[in-house]
Amino acid sequence: MMKRLTYTLAGTLLAALALPAQAQTQKQANDTTLTRTVVVEQEYNPDILDANKVNVLPSVEEPAVSKRPVEYDETLLPARQVPATPLEAYTGKETRDKARPGYARLGYGNYGNLDARAAYLFTLSERDRLDIGFRMNGMKGDLECLSLPGGLDWSAFAYHTNANIGYAHTFRRATLDLSGHFDLRNFNFLPGLSFGKQKLTQGGAHLGSASTDTSLPLQYRVETNLNWYERQHDFLGDDTRETQIRTQADVWGAIDETRQVGIAARMDNMIYSGSALHNYTALTLTPYYRFAPGRWDIRLGVNVDLSFGYGKEFQVSPDIQAEYSFSDSHLFYIKATGGKRLNDFQRLGNANPYVLLATPLDATYELVNASIGYKSSPANGLWLNIYAGYQNLQDELFFTGGGSGLPSDMGKYELTPFLQDIQNLNAGLEISYNHRDVFALTASALYRHWFNQYRADVAPDMRPAFVAHVRADIRPVSPLELSVGFRFASEVKDTGMSLKEYTNLYLKGSYEVFRGIAIYVQADNLLNMKNLPYYWGYPVKGANFLGGVSFRF
Repeated sequence: MMKRLTYTLAGTLLAALALPAQAQTQKQANDTTLTRTVVVEQEYNPDILDANKVNVLPSVEEPAVSKRPVEYDETLLPARQVPATPLEAYTGKETRDKARPGYARLGYGNYGNLDARAAYLFTLSERDRLDIGFRMNGMKGDLECLSLPGGLDWSAFAYHTNANIGYAHTFRRATLDLSGHFDLRNFNFLPGLSFGKQKLTQGGAHLGSASTDTSLPLQYRVETNLNWYERQHDFLGDDTRETQIRTQADVWGAIDETRQVGIAARMDNMIYSGSALHNYTALTLTPYYRFAPGRWDIRLGVNVDLSFGYGKEFQVSPDIQAEYSFSDSHLFYIKATGGKRLNDFQRLGNANPYVLLATPLDATYELVNASIGYKSSPANGLWLNIYAGYQNLQDELFFTGGGSGLPSDMGKYELTPFLQDIQNLNAGLEISYNHRDVFALTASALYRHWFNQYRADVAPDMRPAFVAHVRADIRPVSPLELSVGFRFASEVKDTGMSLKEYTNLYLKGSYEVFRGIAIYVQADNLLNMKNLPYYWGYPVKGANFLGGVSFRF
């Protein structure tokens, strides 16, 4: 009975354990008596034993290093070969110092010499530049003047002030530039003349453009200028004003790689305030052809000058130039040019500011200015130019004195302009040498043989037969710069009037005390040539000196 109960409980227990397996195996339709699949599932226990224990790392001992004395090999053995890869010396990259955009200087000297300058270049962008400048120089002092009655001193003064501003922009294929300027000159005449002092005022504006893209079929340069010039005193009347509108253009195009054709034009519209002067328009047309095969560079052109309203209506002059290059440093050239030179107020003032206008003046015309020459560089840093030529000028500007009712010894110094034909044969020489920016030498000499004689009452306007100029620039040390020069002009003689030979020894120097700050000195007429006239009848200063400070920033 007991065994039966035991067998019954064991069977029941086995049946209970077999029920899950039977449920899983119900899907196995292919099970047989011999082959049966049994799936056993066991509950996953996620408990981690000993999770509450704390892990402690063992202590780390610092490694101990035992110091040992260094032993050197002191055996003397010669080197038997140069290392295959020696260490190269370090060389820094050389760059040129950028010029500082600002400059200013101020100086003063005997004879009341004044020298003031300032300029600044604004680099607004890679394509935009703005430049402004100011300059003033002058003097006030007593000059020895033997031409005055009794040889009295002349209490002279002369001041020249100039201001300018310019803007330039670079487009992708062209450039544009705008500028304006103002100029004022105040000075006095010799005592006893019609007017005690003079004021010359001028100003103007400029607009220009030029092409930069060489791939275009046509290239051009064009500009227009508006200038006005006012003279306070003249025999023609006070406050005489001249207004000039000048337009210039040059257009050219390439036929092929060696040939091009073009035409240049210039038009001047002259407008005057006084009724004694004539308004007129001057037009110049210059067609030309350029041929540059190999070492030759030839330009063939002609100047056709027209005038409307005043002056000669039609004039023609050549515009021919030819160059032949023997090598990179030897050049032979020949040229024959000419053209019209307007005798406007500006040219009159530049030639002699003390002249007084009495009559209207036609333009000077250069019929021909022909020359033949040779340029070469026989040695490094040395340049040489030798030339000879012939010049023919119609109605060239000269000055005459007298005619104002002054005493005979004073009337000849009251100058009025007139025109006269003149010709000359000339020969000249120019030399320049530069040695590593430490020493530079420039020299020039010109001899002219005038064909025609001056009139008896003509002031020759500094037209001597021989003129020469020599200048040496030296920089013995970096902060010190020295310049010494000598100018010479031979004596000019004429019936009743003469001009002494002109000699001028001058010296300039500057020393940079601190970076961008320098002191400078200028000495002029060191030979103290007194009563030496540069303009007819008006002496220059004796030995004079000037010193000051300059700044670059």
